[in-house]
Amino acid sequence: MKSGYVLQPGDLLISNFNNGANKQGLGHTIVLIRAGVQSLFFTADPALNVGWSGGLGILSNGVVVAGNTPTTDGTPATLLPGSLFFIDPNGVLLFQIVDPSTVNGPWGLAIAQKDDDSASVFVSNVLSGTIIRLDLRLWKHPARVSALNTYTIGTGFSHQTDPGAIALGPSGLAYSCEKDILYVASSTDNAVYTIANALKATSPSTGALLFADLTHLHGPVNMLIAANGNLLISNSDGSNVDTAQPSEIVEFTSAGNFVNQFSVDPNPGGSFGIGLLQVEGGIAFAAVDDNAATATVWNTLNFTRPMKPDW
Repeated sequence: MKSGYVLQPGDLLISNFNNGANKQGLGHTIVLIRAGVQSLFFTADPALNVGWSGGLGILSNGVVVAGNTPTTDGTPATLLPGSLFFIDPNGVLLFQIVDPSTVNGPWGLAIAQKDDDSASVFVSNVLSGTIIRLDLRLWKHPARVSALNTYTIGTGFSHQTDPGAIALGPSGLAYSCEKDILYVASSTDNAVYTIANALKATSPSTGALLFADLTHLHGPVNMLIAANGNLLISNSDGSNVDTAQPSEIVEFTSAGNFVNQFSVDPNPGGSFGIGLLQVEGGIAFAAVDDNAATATVWNTLNFTRPMKPDW
């Protein structure tokens, strides 16, 4: 990334769904954490009714893609379709996609970086039960993007509003470039689905069930692929809550076999955002505890051993 930008490699971004009064769907800020120091990266105009979701990612040129699914009063009764923001590495808004026919409750996001000049962004829509792919063109200096095409590649995923979780439906996304498979975590039925040929598809499919696990999945919200190819899934306890397994991050193989899990908080509802960072030749794993409003980073060399909370 070009020197002089606010956002630099290794920085951690965290978006806020709740506002200062802890009302859901009314958060306006995205914060940056660098070497344990927090600063404000971006603040949306409160008049826009922005509640940042788990749909947050950074393109190779430093442009940030941020989804929002707002409410007007913190309840599911006032949920709005939301939009996608594209923000440059200095925290300046480039443009916003507002189109309920394609962007309808963006809840999760995954990026397929094709090369230095192009990328695709997959977005899960929790209010319509669909998955879209945005094909983008990228520029580096100055950092900017343009949307080339938008395709609905997934449809028919179960979805509903919820008094506690606000919304349940297709949530966390993870993309495997080696397999051209998009993994979709569903918080309504505690399952993970796959969409094949995700970068090539121009029409929707219903996806294929990879696995459903009512023992280890409890409202999965965010998901990523670890260095060993396994799936790491955070569980918000928005559905199928088990007080004996609160705020769990769970590891499964890409075939859907349970590996291990650990809790980020002793109470339900704490596990939300997760992320991987490349740090000095190794890997750092970051997890947000929404109950305590904290983020923790574990440094490790690889993910080839079972997950343990003392990484």
